[in-house]
Amino acid sequence: MYQIKTYNAIAQAGLRHFTDQYAINETDDADAYLIRSVDLHSQPLPPTLKVIARAGAGFNNVPIEQATQNGTAVFTTPGSNANAVKELVIAMMVAASRNLFAAADYAAHNSGADISKRTERDKTQFNGNELAGKTLAVIGVGHVGSLVANAASELGMKVVAYDPYLTSDAAWRISTDILRANSLAQAVKNADYVTVHVPKNAETTGLIGTAELAEMKPDVTVINFARGGIVDNTAMVAALDHQRAKGYYTDFGADELLHRDDVIVTPHIGGSTTEAERNGAVQGANTIMQFLETGNVLNSVNLPNLQVPFQTHYRLTLMHQNIPNMVGQIATLLAQAGINIEGMSNAAKEKVAYTIIDVDHLQAEQDTQLVTRLGAIDAVYRARLLTNQNLQ
Repeated sequence: MYQIKTYNAIAQAGLRHFTDQYAINETDDADAYLIRSVDLHSQPLPPTLKVIARAGAGFNNVPIEQATQNGTAVFTTPGSNANAVKELVIAMMVAASRNLFAAADYAAHNSGADISKRTERDKTQFNGNELAGKTLAVIGVGHVGSLVANAASELGMKVVAYDPYLTSDAAWRISTDILRANSLAQAVKNADYVTVHVPKNAETTGLIGTAELAEMKPDVTVINFARGGIVDNTAMVAALDHQRAKGYYTDFGADELLHRDDVIVTPHIGGSTTEAERNGAVQGANTIMQFLETGNVLNSVNLPNLQVPFQTHYRLTLMHQNIPNMVGQIATLLAQAGINIEGMSNAAKEKVAYTIIDVDHLQAEQDTQLVTRLGAIDAVYRARLLTNQNLQ
């Protein structure tokens, strides 16, 4: 029986997805965490914890280094909230182009017998523009960015995409009508709207700053529903103050953005739909079950993707440092134990490597001893022995 601990309100569809091999919230010494926004930085991770799955695309709330040292694989659920974010970004572009927030505020604060006359007289101040024919720069065309780009194109916008890390899978998702820019400056140069959809890391923090804003048209509208900090708020406010930008729409509040008519802030609701929460919970549950039962890895933050069909009776998985002779040490130990390797796969992600070893014959008394000895190899974070339930 595997033990699952949940944090936050996890959609019931995800919890129901677990099979009868899993117990939910019966102990703190869990095999897996299924989380959303809880901040795990301030709490220790139990030695039993093999996997953390976050129902969402970000992982700033997970202590990656601590998890790695604990031998815990960390996963996200990319794409589970992509449609929700796409719809909100498109809605914000419509709202920006038609001055909807200012118009609604005007209507909410005007009443009286002559409201119709005053409305007819005053409404011209809210005249806007149509999105069709305007240019949108999409920075990052992964799960969300590709959907935004395609939706904007279908609305008749001219879409320019920039993503230096564009994968072949992502390229297939993008309409052939969308132009590809060779640089960030080229992408934003003539854009009426700029929207960012990149992960937050050292390279993308402050991605849109003073220099980038200076390349844009003075009536540009910037949209950030990716992560706080990707757009430099100080530079953004300065551009607005000096009429170098028209507006800023973001899901991430900050003191410097308060009380401005040219800034609209929403309370981190980009992925907050019933459908997105259900998708993330189900995908998270599937990720946990796949990793615990087969050891296969997809969409991990701290492990490389490694998926190998589980066709033998037993499987050993090892999470270890990416240093020379690790595979040699592991193979030598197995040979000394008289264990024949049916198949071995290894991959690395930066400083961490992951090894899958399939074996068909294993004496029962070897189980505990083998895992203990493999785990005792210097630089091994965690060793596991899996049994193929389909062959029992």
